[in-house]
Amino acid sequence: MFLEKIKSGQSGVLLYGITPPKTSTLPERVAEIAQKTIDRLAVLDIDGLVVYDVQDESARTTEERPFPFINALDPLSFASTYLGELRVPKIIYRPAGKFSPEELSNWLEDLHQQKFYPVFVGVPAPDFPVKTSLSAAYQIWSKHQETSVIGAVTIPERHQVLHDEDVRILDKMSCGVSYFISQCVFNLDYAKQIIDDLAHRCRQQAVHPPTLIFTLTACGSAKTLQFMEWLGIHVPLELQEELKKSDDILQKSVKVCLDIASALTDYCTEHAIPFGFNIESVAIRKAEIEASIYMTNEIGQLLKEKGIRKPLATSRSETVDDTQVYSKIESL
Repeated sequence: MFLEKIKSGQSGVLLYGITPPKTSTLPERVAEIAQKTIDRLAVLDIDGLVVYDVQDESARTTEERPFPFINALDPLSFASTYLGELRVPKIIYRPAGKFSPEELSNWLEDLHQQKFYPVFVGVPAPDFPVKTSLSAAYQIWSKHQETSVIGAVTIPERHQVLHDEDVRILDKMSCGVSYFISQCVFNLDYAKQIIDDLAHRCRQQAVHPPTLIFTLTACGSAKTLQFMEWLGIHVPLELQEELKKSDDILQKSVKVCLDIASALTDYCTEHAIPFGFNIESVAIRKAEIEASIYMTNEIGQLLKEKGIRKPLATSRSETVDDTQVYSKIESL
């Protein structure tokens, strides 16, 4: 239902985001990882699976990367080869500028045949040589606009500095983009500011707003928190201290994410902005993966209780016992 929900501007979209295994991973191990992913996600009530394209962004900053960069498998290849059993739409990230128009056109044809959906992102660094501009990439995609949807990324932190994210969003909408997946949200005020300004600009121009899908992710360690900051994710200083001083940083971060989800649900509803959530799981620690599953179920239930997301006749999420999945978080 992902395609229909985006095209109709329906709120309550629920996605789950992953990264492919590393390129050094042996094929049999890749298959094993994929099967575990399928088993975990098959019982979730989600509208789609986001598969990220992992890029080395070290050139955009002089700060040392907390974790070493390791190349990952191509997201389209991984999803089409290993995740076919998972019967949900796949949303594939692609840095359009790294590819020639012909390469991008061929990739989009392959994607369309698989009934997957693209999200175009920028190049890893400002001085990276661009082979195809984003506007040209959207034009190449436009032949599929009747039977597909295309997404882009929105960054609350960028809006806080440049104050033009609402303009960027509408410019991309004019190129056919109908949904935007955010960078991870840990600063609620930054996300609210985008909602405010986008709602205002859409009213001014008498256009229907696009769907904003807010990414949420659990943080399992102080080093992961440091890595988030390196990526440009703004965590308010007070929240940083709360997380670092917490007896269980993972448990605390999950509660923060659920509170943010609840607040953004109310705020988007008040401002008539269609919205959803993307629960990101890019860690390899079992506890963090289980936390992401728990968050997905909790946010899905939140959306149902508020009448935003329709319950399934037999909800897949109801087959999961959250006490077994992540019993430590019950105390929240």
